[in-house]
Amino acid sequence: MADQQALDEVVEFTSGLIRIDTTNRGGGDCRERPAAEYAAERLAGAGLEPVLLERTPGRTNVVARIEGTDPSADALLVHGHLDVVPAEAADWSVHPFSGEIRGGVVWGRGAVDMKNMDAMILAVVRAWAREGVRPRRDIVVAFTADEEASAEDGSGFLADHHPGLFEGCTEGISESGAFTFHDGAGRQLYPIAAGERGTGWLKLTARGRAGHGSKVNKDNAVTRLAAAVTRIGEHEWRLRLTPTVRAALTELAALYGVEPDFSDVDLLLEKLGPAAALVEATLRNSTNPTMLEAGYKLNVIPGEAVAYVDGRYLPGAEEEFSTTLDHLTGPGVSWEFAHREVALQAPVDSPTFARMRAAVREFAPEGHVVPYCMSGGTDAKQFSRLGITGYGFAPLKLPEGLDYQALFHGVDERVPVEALHFGVRVLDRFLRTA
Repeated sequence: MADQQALDEVVEFTSGLIRIDTTNRGGGDCRERPAAEYAAERLAGAGLEPVLLERTPGRTNVVARIEGTDPSADALLVHGHLDVVPAEAADWSVHPFSGEIRGGVVWGRGAVDMKNMDAMILAVVRAWAREGVRPRRDIVVAFTADEEASAEDGSGFLADHHPGLFEGCTEGISESGAFTFHDGAGRQLYPIAAGERGTGWLKLTARGRAGHGSKVNKDNAVTRLAAAVTRIGEHEWRLRLTPTVRAALTELAALYGVEPDFSDVDLLLEKLGPAAALVEATLRNSTNPTMLEAGYKLNVIPGEAVAYVDGRYLPGAEEEFSTTLDHLTGPGVSWEFAHREVALQAPVDSPTFARMRAAVREFAPEGHVVPYCMSGGTDAKQFSRLGITGYGFAPLKLPEGLDYQALFHGVDERVPVEALHFGVRVLDRFLRTA
């Protein structure tokens, strides 16, 4: 059981990490090293030997191994990223990098994504050192750079160039799971992630004939691009039920006492009410246009126009995704992957999932644990190259009215102190039995 010092330290570490500005603006504009050194110092204080690794100066990763009592057991990877997305201070109630603790809540960028989990890991590891605890299996702890961009300086670099640090790891846990989801009817759900949609960020390029803006031009790159973007944005992708999503729907249907009729999923979602939000974003592939670039003067028709699309695809749907894009872009418009990563699936009937479920139930007996698939992605994609099956498990007990999903990349990101205490207790319980 996590001691009082662990409960105090998880709050201290969450606040301390938030105060270290690790904003990742993309294109290499980030410096995680101060946060990596902060984490490494606390790991070393627990008797571990953390290794700091960089592909690019300042883009630092930290890896350490805790030896288990059973050398024959597979190792477990526990990982969190150190970078955060940008935050505009003028929009916030408190400064996003203050780490202020106010009214029993820790405020700041990274409070839920995901310096809170980083702090939980550190607090648990240090509590074990004080107590003399050794887990059954080896546990590899990794704090990564660059998750909020391409992961090339983070988990991708570690997986490709330092695989030996993860020897024996077959499973891993990280962000976006085991948080409280209030359904509005008094039920508390705790979704644990057992899958992720793949990442297909797209660059579209339309070419045409440059010319004067006052002349008729049937070969206008902007017009051509706009038509392609409209087709892509309005496309209705077909329904796909992956094993993870099917398991989620089955458990939710049983919880709400409705028939899991997969022949009419839309009707099933209606019967699930607000809980449908846990699955509706992962029933299909998606393509959302996000950026447009064209021209340099109002009265000049450019010869080229570019758009970017945030595409996501379900496990097993990558070929359909690419073939459909070929059709939707149309003549005169080409497309390519600006960034591409695999879709993931993890078994929901594994001993590890059962242990995660049991750990949550011990400290939230009123809650209902269900599997779900993430609509986005995590560093688990890169670590999957090493044969590591990833789960989303960063436990938080949240009060009703605090929208966990809206806090991700949102204004006034924050986490209650009690949620951090719950997370430490659950993480400690799980890792002791993992």
